[in-house]
Amino acid sequence: MAATLHSVCALDCPDACSLLINVDETGRGSRLRGNPDHPITQGFLCGKVARYLEREYSPDRLLYPLRRVGAKGEGRFERLGWDSALDLIAERLQAVAREFGPEAILPYSYAGTMGLLNGSGMDRRFFHRLGASRLDRTICSSAGAAGLTEALGVRYAMDTEHFRHSKLIIAWGANILGTNVHLWPFVVEARRNGAKFYVIDPRQNRTGKLADRYYAIRPGTDAALAFAMMHVITAEGLEDKDYVAAHTLGFAELKEKVKEWDPRRAAEATGIPAEDIVELAREYASTRPAAIRLNYGVQRSERGAMSARAIALLPALVGAWRDMGGGLQLSTSAAFQLNRAALERADLQMTSPLGREARLVNMSQLGDALTKLDSPPVKAMVVYNSNPAAIAPDQNAIRKGLRREDLFTVVLEQFQTDTADFADVILPATTFLEHSDLYYAYGHHYLQLARPALSAPGETKRNTEVFRQLAARMCFDEPCFQDSDDDMIRTLLTGGHPFLEGITLERLEAEHSVRLNIGETFLPFAKGGFGTPSGKCEFRAESLTYEAPVESRAGDKDLARRFPLELITPKNDDSMNGTFGNRPEVDAQTAVVVMHPLDAAPRGIVSGDQVRLRNDRGTCVLTAEVGERVAVGVVSSTAVRWPKRAADGNSVNMLTSQRLTDLGGGPAFYNCLVEAEKLLTEAQ
Repeated sequence: MAATLHSVCALDCPDACSLLINVDETGRGSRLRGNPDHPITQGFLCGKVARYLEREYSPDRLLYPLRRVGAKGEGRFERLGWDSALDLIAERLQAVAREFGPEAILPYSYAGTMGLLNGSGMDRRFFHRLGASRLDRTICSSAGAAGLTEALGVRYAMDTEHFRHSKLIIAWGANILGTNVHLWPFVVEARRNGAKFYVIDPRQNRTGKLADRYYAIRPGTDAALAFAMMHVITAEGLEDKDYVAAHTLGFAELKEKVKEWDPRRAAEATGIPAEDIVELAREYASTRPAAIRLNYGVQRSERGAMSARAIALLPALVGAWRDMGGGLQLSTSAAFQLNRAALERADLQMTSPLGREARLVNMSQLGDALTKLDSPPVKAMVVYNSNPAAIAPDQNAIRKGLRREDLFTVVLEQFQTDTADFADVILPATTFLEHSDLYYAYGHHYLQLARPALSAPGETKRNTEVFRQLAARMCFDEPCFQDSDDDMIRTLLTGGHPFLEGITLERLEAEHSVRLNIGETFLPFAKGGFGTPSGKCEFRAESLTYEAPVESRAGDKDLARRFPLELITPKNDDSMNGTFGNRPEVDAQTAVVVMHPLDAAPRGIVSGDQVRLRNDRGTCVLTAEVGERVAVGVVSSTAVRWPKRAADGNSVNMLTSQRLTDLGGGPAFYNCLVEAEKLLTEAQ
């Protein structure tokens, strides 16, 4: 019988949309749309997910286990039965653990699904019990999280619905229309009520084009701008004196510290005129309520954590946290006080052959991990919910590692990605429409449950079941490996945090989406309550520092001379990291490099030319788009292209480095120096 069923978008996006799917009499999904009753989704979807049923029913879906029969990276496989595949994997993992120790096994995953069960459930238990190396999952948000924690002590955020009350909204490193589209209606409502909307970004994206003001900041210089705003605010006495006195520490020291950051100095660093910095600071301090939508673009630089921290101090300085519609949002995820420790069971490491906590391997330095790590070396890798052969930096190093004949690689996937081409065994995975899961959000405060809306095709399996069956083959007899998916959901809901009070599996089953117990007027720091030892926002001025990133025009002089262009690789509006890289239109969008006319002309480059970007790490060929969407000295190519779809087999991550951020161990994707040269055709 035909039905309309609920689901939740599992993709790595702050919106975590509530979905409705029409299912016909045969069980086939016929229409996917946003739930009109959800306060954030409001009945519409982004262009990526509106077409998700194309992915669901694609003839390219992986439906059966496969075993490699060609060379690594060649992508030739033969079909294998599930029992044979799981037996082979268990045997190889056990052999590696016996010969080299279990830490020679490396899991590699990230947010291919934001579902807690299939993203960090039975898999974590399995690898903890095995004694495998732990993965430091830094590829996206770790630097920003570290900076926000330094500033606020706890990573709470202003409520998404409250943006409608703002009178000034600053999108700082946040392409709302491209990567957070369900915030946009609240921005529109605020503007109808007289709010101003400003964008700070190195690239004038779709959001920047619609802003009342756009500030073209140089990559990695955001802290310098924040310090200069503090300079103006404190020098002119525009701080909220009552809030500062009651709820902050170290104001006098801060005022003295930021004297060195007058707007002229910041202008030299950021490329934003000094008079614009002064005007922005004055308007921000004098407008109530004022909101900052800070996004993760800011923290993908060598000074990313400091940039996030400096920006996050601004609302306390001007008292913006007092107001509904005031404050800052980077991520709402910390409000979801779920019992992840009981879900993931890190304590199982104590009963593993190691008998201790395993070593920690940074996923942003996978190239080094696969080619340089020893004691022990990585001899087996299990990849799920990620495509490191496309999304991770320094791809030449990664490919060198993935081609190793002594590396046994397992990949759980829905499509044959670049990483899957290097696998020894591929296991076909379900989509989020085909399994149960529990979803938090990092762009709102609604906890959501999804049940399977569609039948799993072929022999696809959910991640929880794959790791449950592997645990059985490894003879892990702890009761937690017998937990059902619902058992794990109930485990997540334990812990007794007041934000979760009254939220049960049964309630989620009935309501699908439940707002956390934070009240309708959640103002996390209106009366202080910061997560610091003092309970106040601690400026700690002595540790507020800025220096130019090494890979920038003001950094290493030799690098800047040889590679004078600053490459940024922001998210593509119509894809999700590498998730939709198989779509032809996405491939075309991620095959373009945008250059300013003053950079293109001396190199003889015009729109449509094939351009080779290069640095000491590698090369990548892209199609030029010449225009003023980027500043002089900056080039931009949206990520991430599947490398195997490119004629040269390369993507922009051939150029990005394994250099880490100042805190959090994140990748400095947006500090990358390159040179560009036109490729001549035979006719030329």
